[in-house]
Amino acid sequence: MARRALTTTAAAFATTAALLLTACGGGDDSSSDDIKGAGANSPSPTASKSAAPDVKRPVIKLPSSFQLTFKNWTSSDPVEQAVLDDAKEEVRAGYAAIIANDPDSEAVSFYDTKGVRGMTKQWIKSYTDKDLTVIGKLPAFNPKVVMAKNARGAALSYCTDESDAKTRNRKTDKVEGNPAGTNPFVRYSVSLTKNEQGVWQNSSVRGERGKCSR
Repeated sequence: MARRALTTTAAAFATTAALLLTACGGGDDSSSDDIKGAGANSPSPTASKSAAPDVKRPVIKLPSSFQLTFKNWTSSDPVEQAVLDDAKEEVRAGYAAIIANDPDSEAVSFYDTKGVRGMTKQWIKSYTDKDLTVIGKLPAFNPKVVMAKNARGAALSYCTDESDAKTRNRKTDKVEGNPAGTNPFVRYSVSLTKNEQGVWQNSSVRGERGKCSR
């Protein structure tokens, strides 16, 4: 259930009904994260001190039925940490939009550039148009950040494990996982751009199945 299309085209998104679940990549932030409109529990983590200080960020919540976790998404470099923090929230916003049945999510728009928003909406609608939501567990791990020389751009890669990630039909309650024989590991490559408010926004995403492991 890879979130973005598994192609070589940046920012392409999956439109099939197969499980297509994720976003791009000390301490283990392995608690269940929560989305707006999903009837969920705790608010999203407070932005780190390295993030843009005066920007009002959207509150994103995820229900306990979908456990999106981020392991070792930390860096001793404050700029890299800001990239990781915003990239993580973009991933959470996308799944929150699916669960809330909200393809026009304001949180997604906050963390995506204009050029990517339309494709993110298509990805969300590939679920919502089929009355699907997401459940189960989706760990995101092994993030790596490379900063551009001008400090206004960054590249992020990370992996996800879809072994326990599933979709559920809202009308029939039918639950499905990836087809048998599907490699559950997906590697994501993300480009991010820092906007005028200091928020790191996704500008492209590419997923490749079978390119990483635990």
